[in-house]
Amino acid sequence: MLVDFWATWCGPCRMQAPIVEQIAVQLEGKAKVAKLDVDKASSVAKKLNIDAIPTLVVFKDGKPHKRFVGLTKADALLSAINAAVDAK
Repeated sequence: MLVDFWATWCGPCRMQAPIVEQIAVQLEGKAKVAKLDVDKASSVAKKLNIDAIPTLVVFKDGKPHKRFVGLTKADALLSAINAAVDAK
């Protein structure tokens, strides 16, 4: 699973959004993609130590597997997601 931690007021988050949407389409049926507004779910963001946005976290078996902070290209995200899916 890929989770995009973002906020409506964040410029780089708005730039990241189409990349995340593209990945969601490419990974349909293979991995889940979700967005979490840190202003609306600040307790979750705090629990995961999200202190900058956009932050994208790849989860495997419910645990953080890989974290990206800042605007991240699709190929880097896809590579991390595929590595998590393929890891045993």
